[in-house]
Amino acid sequence: MKKLFLAAFPPLLGLLFVSCSLNKLVINKVSDVLGGSGSSNVFLTDNDPQLVAGAVPFAIKMYETLLEQNPDHAGLILTTGSLFVMYANAFVQGPAEMLPFDEYEEKYFQMDRAKNLYLRGVAILERGIKNKYPGMLGEWGPVDNPAFNRSLAAMKKEDIPLFYWYAAGTISAYSLDAFDIALGLRVPQLVTIMQKAYELDPDYNSGALDEFFLLLYAGLPDGMGGDMEKALVHFQRAVEKSKGQTAGPYVSYAQSIAVKKQDYADFKDKLETALAIDPAANPSNTLINTISRQKARYLMERAPELFLEFEDDDEY
Repeated sequence: MKKLFLAAFPPLLGLLFVSCSLNKLVINKVSDVLGGSGSSNVFLTDNDPQLVAGAVPFAIKMYETLLEQNPDHAGLILTTGSLFVMYANAFVQGPAEMLPFDEYEEKYFQMDRAKNLYLRGVAILERGIKNKYPGMLGEWGPVDNPAFNRSLAAMKKEDIPLFYWYAAGTISAYSLDAFDIALGLRVPQLVTIMQKAYELDPDYNSGALDEFFLLLYAGLPDGMGGDMEKALVHFQRAVEKSKGQTAGPYVSYAQSIAVKKQDYADFKDKLETALAIDPAANPSNTLINTISRQKARYLMERAPELFLEFEDDDEY
């Protein structure tokens, strides 16, 4: 009996090894498909934000499950991390900002939740950066870090999505908690990284980097790199590169520039332009356009609160 068992053990061990190898192969294949460049298109081309809002959490947990089995898969890291950032922005922070004043407790709760989700996505994306550029994110603060500059010089065009979502998630989290010093220390290097991305591909995603810089330069204090003239330049470029088919730049301009200038006529003009854009004009931006137009309507309704000298014949 013992001899029979010993005789059978090597084939059984071989079968177990083959089974594990097949399992790994299947996980890799599934990871390649779900972590591919077009994996999020099913969400971005949808015209029903509520449907997407209900579906994305399930997708995120599915991707997290796969990521546990394949923790260093570059495509899964990018897709999972970016989904966290997108969900936090579109379906947590965005709706929270539009809550009425008397629901301030719920608003602050959701803002804290958004920050947590941003940071969960950032942690995943950071793993991807560290895998490809060890030492790049080792020390935050000044940009004269030798390891940081070596990695920056080695950055390639295909790295832009990873760094874009990492920077967007980190700065969005910081915007919700300006007293988080650890996040604030990251801003100088993140700006430098995104400037490098802009050098590599200024037309990335039809002006997505320009809209990033529009919000960044308009939102940061002057002492941290804020610059209204640069924000205006990037607004014009974002509109040109998206061929006027994306509502986002107009809404961002209205909220971040027109309100600061207290120019209601400009504010109204940009929001009316956003509302006139057909959400499906650019199918890959249908969801973003739909959400941006909702934000435009909300801002129009809030105009009397945003402008000290508000005069308009419109009814709100």
